[in-house]
Amino acid sequence: MTLGVALSATASENQIDTTVDLAREAAAAGLRSAWFGQTFGADSPQLAAIVGREVPGLQVGTSAIPVFGRHPLIVSSQAQTAQAATHGRYHLGLALGTKPLTETGFGIPYERPIARLREFLTALRQLTEEGTADFHGELITASTPLPARVPGAEGGVPLLVAAMGPQALRASGELADGILPYLAGPRALAEHIVPAVTAAAEAAGRPAPRIVALVHGVVTDDPGGARALATEQLAFYEQFPSYARVIELSGARRAGDVAVIGDEKEVAEEVRRYRDAGATEVVFSGTDLAGEPNRRRTWRLLGELAAG
Repeated sequence: MTLGVALSATASENQIDTTVDLAREAAAAGLRSAWFGQTFGADSPQLAAIVGREVPGLQVGTSAIPVFGRHPLIVSSQAQTAQAATHGRYHLGLALGTKPLTETGFGIPYERPIARLREFLTALRQLTEEGTADFHGELITASTPLPARVPGAEGGVPLLVAAMGPQALRASGELADGILPYLAGPRALAEHIVPAVTAAAEAAGRPAPRIVALVHGVVTDDPGGARALATEQLAFYEQFPSYARVIELSGARRAGDVAVIGDEKEVAEEVRRYRDAGATEVVFSGTDLAGEPNRRRTWRLLGELAAG
C-alpha cells in the first residue's frame, strides 16, 4: 500500500520554495507521494509539476480541483502539462466543491453537481487520453478546433474524485479511476464507500478503483491535546452534509474523532485498519498539527511502514 502526505506551506515566506523543501524531506523519509490542495491560492497542478521536477521519483497529485468555476479544456491543459513535466507521476483529483464557496467565490449557482461531475469527467477523459474532444452536454461543451494534446503526456492522466456520497461514488466508479475520500474512517470505507464505488466500476466494466484515503493524523505523546486541536481545526467540515454523513458512518460524532492520533504503535495499527477496509493508498494530512518534531516523527513512521 502506498503511503504519502498532503503538503501545505501557506504560512511560509515563499510557498513554492518551502513546498519543494518539504517534498524533498518527505521523499528522504521514504514516503511515496505528495498531494496538494486547491483553494483560491496556489495553482495545484502547477505546484505538483514543480515539485515533481525537483524531486524525481516522488508521485504527485492534486486533491482536489472543484468542477464548478473550471472548464475541462483548461483543467486538461494543466493536468497534461503536469504529467509531461513529471514524466507520468501526476494524479489529478476533482471535487464537487461546496455551495457556499462556489456561490460566494465565483458568483455562479451551485446546481446539479452530480450531472456536472459526470459531464466534466466524460469531457476530461477524452481530452487527456485522446488530446481532442467533441462533447456537447447539458451543462458543459468541450470542443477542440485546435489540438489539445501535450507531447509527453501521451499516457493520459489518472482521474480521481473526492467522492463519498452514493451518487458521487456511482459516477466515480463509472467514469473515474478512483476516489479520494477525506474524513472517512475505516468503518465508513469498508461498509459504504468501497463497496459502492467498486460495484459501480464493475457494472461499467472498468478496473477496480483506486481508494486513496486522506487521513488527518499525527504521531504524538500528547494525544489528548492533539485531538482537541484537530477537533477545533476540522469543525469547519461538520457544516457540510456530505462530511457530516461520512463522519457519522465512521462511528464518530465530531470530525476530530476521525483523526488518527497516538504513538507509533497506535498510528501504525490505524493505517492497517484503513488497508483492511479497502484503501489502496493512505495520504496523511495535518501532520504539523502538534508541531514540527511530531511532524517529522510522523513522516518517519510512515516511511518505515511504506518500506515494510
